[in-house]
Order: sequence, then structure tokens, then C-alpha cells
Amino acid sequence: MFYKRNTDSYINPIAGVRQKTLVFGGNTLMTEFLLDGGSRLPLHSHPHEQTGYLVQGRLKMMIGDETFLAEPGDGWSIPGNTLHGAEALQDSVAIEVFSPVRIEYLPENLIHNGS
Repeated sequence: MFYKRNTDSYINPIAGVRQKTLVFGGNTLMTEFLLDGGSRLPLHSHPHEQTGYLVQGRLKMMIGDETFLAEPGDGWSIPGNTLHGAEALQDSVAIEVFSPVRIEYLPENLIHNGS
């Protein structure tokens, strides 16, 4: 599967947060998150391992009992079933990979080609 950058198909799961699945395979799914400064991702957990990279902006991240100030070029890995959340300290762009694939993040307009 290939992905060609475009500005379509973002969804707004939370005020100030836009997300779009970029590509996915049999075991992983990559999503872009655009976060407005001041927006918050409430503490939550899910069974998926989540690995991320901050492209731009600043995020205050909470993973389990730890708090981390993420700046461009920083990354993180969140084990499945671990409580986590974030606050965007300024407009931010993050890329995150989930494993296994988060079925609820599969876009209707992408078809998995088995590769």
C-alpha cells in the first residue's frame, strides 16, 4: 500500500484534534495527528501498543506514572493497556503507529491489499 499526501479525510475525534490514518498493513497502522495548542487527549488505555514521533510542536505527555515534555524529533512507545494522555502546549503534528491494527481507525476509502 502506498499513501500520497493529501489534506482530505481528517476526522475530529476530540475538539482541537484531527487525525487521519495514512497507511496500514496486516499488523500495524500509521496515523497522523494534528493537535491545536491547548487541546487535550484525556487519559485512556487500549490493548494496542502505540509508538510515536513528534514532527512539530510541543506535547506534555503522560504515560503510566511518567510525564514527558515531547519536542520535535522526540519519540515514545506506550505498551498496550497502559493509561496515557497528552496536552498540546502549542500546535503540534505527531505520527503514531499502532499494533495490532486499530480496526476503528481503518478509513472507509482505503482497501487493504494484503501486503
